[in-house]
Amino acid sequence: MWVSEFFCTIGWIAIAFSEGAWLLDIGRLLIGCGIGALSYVVPVYIAEITPKNLRGRFTGLNMLFISCGTSVMYFAGGVVTWRILALIGTIPCLLPLFGLFFVPESPRWLAKVGREKEFEASLQHLRGKNTDISFEASDIKDYTRYLEGLSETRIIDIFQRKYAYCLTVGVGLMIVQEFGGLNGFTFYTSSILDSAGFLSKVGTMAFGLVQVLNSFNSNLNVGFCFTHFSDLNLAIHLQIPVTILGVFLFDKIGRRPVLLVSAAGTCLGCFLTGLAFLLQDLHYWKEGTPILALVGVLVFSSSFVFGMGGIPWIIMSEIFPINIKGPAGSLVTFVCWFGSWLVACTFYFFFEWSSAGIFFIFSSICGLGVLFIAKLVPETKGRTLEEIQASITYFLQ
Repeated sequence: MWVSEFFCTIGWIAIAFSEGAWLLDIGRLLIGCGIGALSYVVPVYIAEITPKNLRGRFTGLNMLFISCGTSVMYFAGGVVTWRILALIGTIPCLLPLFGLFFVPESPRWLAKVGREKEFEASLQHLRGKNTDISFEASDIKDYTRYLEGLSETRIIDIFQRKYAYCLTVGVGLMIVQEFGGLNGFTFYTSSILDSAGFLSKVGTMAFGLVQVLNSFNSNLNVGFCFTHFSDLNLAIHLQIPVTILGVFLFDKIGRRPVLLVSAAGTCLGCFLTGLAFLLQDLHYWKEGTPILALVGVLVFSSSFVFGMGGIPWIIMSEIFPINIKGPAGSLVTFVCWFGSWLVACTFYFFFEWSSAGIFFIFSSICGLGVLFIAKLVPETKGRTLEEIQASITYFLQ
């Protein structure tokens, strides 16, 4: 995390003081490397240090704060120059650079590398001075000794049969998350609503309003930010998540039920949007298709941030044994960011080809995602990482 934050800091500074395109490219490359690593390392670290009854909640809050930061930066981008915006971007990078000196190392990683005294000290620090950690420490040590009997894992080894199940779950969830249409909706909201005949500014205000209203479901006081939309392009990431209720449900009713509801909602949202454009092409219900398209966009966005936005990262941080977390997590993260890039780059071409067809394709992928979650994704609520990984090993026997 420290190295990644250092890359991000240098990247933002390079952008802020760039005099040509080459320094902008270097800055973006450094930030991309840093964010790519942090997007996986942070959920894994949180999963390894938190108690089993709070793990989902804490990992979900990580996704919440990411989206809060995104919204704040879009708001700031509307009132300051891009160079000042880049300098603002260094602030959340510099804070962890110093703060991480006071953050304990993951006890499970310390156990893996044989630093037993530091392992116990770290676990005791995380659980509190008066907490009995003997049972948890014994479980971690036993599982670590089991892993020591295995050969050192290379990148090619993650494709062995014994890792097939957890790898399938991790990669599959990322495919559903990214190829289900996320970047199509978030980067091209304006184009979608304009093509449907809806005033894009009114639509995007409703888009943001739904995000805020849903946050009140948790009966918590939640601040919200306005998002800056340019007149030419609504290249917007999700506003402040409406998943505060979902974050607290992760450890109450489990990951699978929330995921199933979320995936079904994204399927419905894509279908409604596609149906609106199909009816428009057939010249049916002209006065109602813009509203139907807006409803589809709002249903998709609300459903996505309720579960599909964060839970795949939670589950990915839980299911991989510690000896393959590096290579397996790298592969899954690559699939995520590759899918994000591919959808963002190709959506508009498919939208021009068939405005209805692309959303029906997204709907089909989300529908298959519901079946995938129902059949393969394990429930990890209320279990230690060692219990989860032991059950996955048993599943393959």
